[in-house]
Amino acid sequence: MPARKIIAIGGSDAGISAALRARELDPTSEVTVVVADAYPNFSICGIPYYVSGEVTHWSNLAHRTAADLAATGMTVHTDTRATAIDTAGHRLTVTGPDGVSRDLDYDALIVGTGAVSVRPPITGLDQLGPDDGVHLLHSMDDTFAVMNTLTTTDPKTAIIIGAGYIGLEMAEGLTTRGLAVTQIEALPEVLPTVEPELGTLVHDELVRNRVDVLTNTLVTAIDRADNGDLTVTTASDGHTDHLTADLVLVVVGVRPDTDLAAAAGANLGIKNTIAVDEQMRTNLPDVFAAGDAVHTHHRQLGITWLPLGTTAHKQGRVAGENALGGTARYTGSLGTQVVKIFDLVAARTGLKEAEALTADRGWTPVSTTSTPDDHKAYYPGATPINIRITADQKTGTLLGAQLIGHRTAEIAKRIDTYATALHHGMTVEALSELDLSYTPPLGSPWDAVQIAAHNWVHEHRLHAQRSELNPNQ
Repeated sequence: MPARKIIAIGGSDAGISAALRARELDPTSEVTVVVADAYPNFSICGIPYYVSGEVTHWSNLAHRTAADLAATGMTVHTDTRATAIDTAGHRLTVTGPDGVSRDLDYDALIVGTGAVSVRPPITGLDQLGPDDGVHLLHSMDDTFAVMNTLTTTDPKTAIIIGAGYIGLEMAEGLTTRGLAVTQIEALPEVLPTVEPELGTLVHDELVRNRVDVLTNTLVTAIDRADNGDLTVTTASDGHTDHLTADLVLVVVGVRPDTDLAAAAGANLGIKNTIAVDEQMRTNLPDVFAAGDAVHTHHRQLGITWLPLGTTAHKQGRVAGENALGGTARYTGSLGTQVVKIFDLVAARTGLKEAEALTADRGWTPVSTTSTPDDHKAYYPGATPINIRITADQKTGTLLGAQLIGHRTAEIAKRIDTYATALHHGMTVEALSELDLSYTPPLGSPWDAVQIAAHNWVHEHRLHAQRSELNPNQ
């Protein structure tokens, strides 16, 4: 039997994971990866730390070198753009760095085209670009453009439009480089992925590190004067203001890059993402899709869209296996995320209370916020962790958790404990049964995760439990 030909479009998390899985399971398969730029398997999540100087060279952002990828037996075509999919003929048309188009035959195709930066409707943004000191940030080329501005013009001030994960990380990165940073967010609080009461803690950490934070503020225009100064016009509470900066960074989110798949007839779904089943199959014959371009199977919400690197890796692995004829399934996301902002770490998994209310699953979500110490108070250096637990009042089923604490407080480990509990449908009470590690410098006999759970039970379930134990009360 001839070797099976598999092509993955996209050299980021989904495409490379798919290619690696296919080669792992069938070393005789002919696996080709088509990459639009020159940077396959680079960590986009690491870009802020290269900008800050903590990652000393851009090449260190590569998960694997070109030689590492070649050693697996796959073929990687860089600076090569996929332009058309012929599903009937099982051919992919690509244009290489020489500008010449050619067709590649496939038995199975994996679309991992990812996402592109959102361009908000800001007057002047379409006329300004990196040469003017105005940047979007999502790719390695975007990164080099930012670094070029930093090294050639030596900016002293920066305005960051957007206060999500990348915006917050870049506020830290540019501050670390010595720039005076102003962060602008249209919503009422920074980091809207967590509740505002926790976002306020992030806000305070930014201010403590000399970042000027403007919330409830909409950017309406960006202009560049003849002397090179950038002016950002804002609107807030009916008032207009004009801010100046040497560099402007626009990081307000991404949108799925689905034009190629849509032109081939792929069904699109929520937020224009490629619709796939749990085996990452599209409606097109022998065409799979994975990563930021596809919708997300969420374990609590059903179909949604959560563009995350962890999700893309898992989806890509499923797609790579099934491209060989396998039956692997993606078991679903919980939206588990973590971010460091200066000395603070914020994390979440599962649902916020408002999200659970609108999920139409019959839940009665209620929440409790606790502030247990990260380890025993008698050991030096103990710090409080703000933990917000959301669960169903009727059944006690855990629905979500949000944590904010000092970077030494093992926030990532603790959100992962909640994520594991969510994955297995545990109740809040059952968290007390987990056999978690303990030593005074690192924790408590009841870990902070469990103390927060106890507080939720005390606030929302204790009366019901007493009634069950003493029905004649």
